[in-house]
Amino acid sequence: MTDLARLLAEIGTCRHCVEHPTRSPLPHQPRPVLRASVTARIAICGQAPGTRVHASGIPFTDPSGDRLRDWMGVSSDEFYDLGRIAIVPMGFCFPGLDAKGSDLPPRGECAPLWRARVLATMPALKLLLLVGSYAQAWHLPNEKGTMTQTVQAWRRHLSRSRAIAALPLPHPSWRNSGWLKKNPWFGDQLLPELRTRVRELLKT
Repeated sequence: MTDLARLLAEIGTCRHCVEHPTRSPLPHQPRPVLRASVTARIAICGQAPGTRVHASGIPFTDPSGDRLRDWMGVSSDEFYDLGRIAIVPMGFCFPGLDAKGSDLPPRGECAPLWRARVLATMPALKLLLLVGSYAQAWHLPNEKGTMTQTVQAWRRHLSRSRAIAALPLPHPSWRNSGWLKKNPWFGDQLLPELRTRVRELLKT
């Protein structure tokens, strides 16, 4: 068994947010959802599974996933090609819903326990897609602005000298349709660069 396989098996049995929570325990049984491989060159770093993903065990099986695949310019088969694209959210389990029926933030216990260890076992990674403010805060800790300001600085983040490039993105939720209309530069400038980089990495 490889180091990654052992780690994924360990994650699969994790009950830390139930048995040793830093806030109220997870309100249901854990079901970690992530995809990782030693050959993946792209990692999608999102927020946490939602209700549909908690039920299916397959990430981004919802309208947000459709939009993200469109942004990346990939087919469903390419998106779920474990050998090339990893999906490593900030929280591996569905965190539950708030009083208004919206997803709660990713559990705070998850990333410190697992994140660095998972990424360290994927030596082929070349690009992190930081989807939403939680992933951006973790991977770009020196950024102090809003999510919009962080995404607007995408060229600066890509140009930094680092082993793995990082590209910040808004969450592809359809609730962000208004944001997309207010920020046409995202579709005009960032998405072409995203699609070009994704296509280059999928070829190799």
